[in-house]
Amino acid sequence: MSRLTGRDPSLLRRINSTVVLRALRGTTAPEALTLTELVHATELSRPTVEGVVEDLIEAGLVAEATHDPPGGAARRGRPARRFRFRAEAGQLLGLEIGPHRVAAVLSDLTGRLTGSLTRQVAETAEADARLERIRGTVAELLRRTGTARDTLRAVGVGTPGIVEADGTVRLGTALPGWTGLALGERLRRSFRCPVLVENDANAAALAEHWKGAARGVDDVVMVLAGLSPGAGSLIGGRLHRGFGGAAGEIGALHLLGREVRPERLLSTTDEPLHPLDEAAVARVFAQARGGDDQARRAMDRFLARLVHDVAALVLALDPELLVVGGWASGLDGVLDPLRAELERYCLRPPRVALSRLGETAVATGALRVALDHAESELFTLSEEAEPAR
Repeated sequence: MSRLTGRDPSLLRRINSTVVLRALRGTTAPEALTLTELVHATELSRPTVEGVVEDLIEAGLVAEATHDPPGGAARRGRPARRFRFRAEAGQLLGLEIGPHRVAAVLSDLTGRLTGSLTRQVAETAEADARLERIRGTVAELLRRTGTARDTLRAVGVGTPGIVEADGTVRLGTALPGWTGLALGERLRRSFRCPVLVENDANAAALAEHWKGAARGVDDVVMVLAGLSPGAGSLIGGRLHRGFGGAAGEIGALHLLGREVRPERLLSTTDEPLHPLDEAAVARVFAQARGGDDQARRAMDRFLARLVHDVAALVLALDPELLVVGGWASGLDGVLDPLRAELERYCLRPPRVALSRLGETAVATGALRVALDHAESELFTLSEEAEPAR
């Protein structure tokens, strides 16, 4: 990006372009805007708006609407030209790479979903095999939706582990071969656009705030109960990653002398629960609700661990809302015991809700990461903005 100064003759025009584009992007067909409506919405002069709109059309971000205005009332004379943001000017991709599945979701430049695909993957799969699985899933999704790969403007990725800014997984114990993996670099070889990697619990928190149980709530803790439990936090509506990206890694508490891992906590026999996935945990919870004593004890152990881990975050962050996802998503039986225990431990217990997005939360949050990047690119004041394809 070039350096901007007050003497830059193009600065004001670029600011005006951003203002007009925001106004158009906030309006979807069939409510495309006329020049007069854009003048009112932006408080810019008509000649300025006309010039900016023509530039945006040339860049491929705006198109003249071909539909009649709402209501369909006949008007005399030549109808006013109406303009719309071209949401189809690019596509965004959100990816989840997890212990038992990979998932991909596709959207236009407003975040409207245009396709999704999920594939299973073995818990024991090595890094190369897991990456090949996600590449194959993406290729199939693009083929099914008729999407050209070069129309992708950004790719977001949600994965377990502590993730560096460049997409390297500094520590990832939930997936074989994940610690030290240059995940962002490996995936960038498959795309011609930015690839942004985020911790899976952080991505889930963004998703619930965008489209799920935390809409309209700015102080949220999102807990993913899974093979390596984690939490994502929003403070004042902004994601809190911590100094080194390790905020919310409650799954590491076993390193502090709590060696009993989830596969032991949830076992109803003398052997660890295997495979340790959503379906297996759901069966244990169902058996507990059906009166099975061993399953009930397993569920109680799981809840006790969850409450202990979550209470520390609640006491530290004082969130308005706690959202529970991962294994617990859709299992209504965890809410009342969790609320009761938090009331015992916490000075001001938060509201507690299950994830509304369920198993789609991580991929949806990864899509939100891609959308945030695309928006920053759309509304940058750079002189050399890349035209839309």
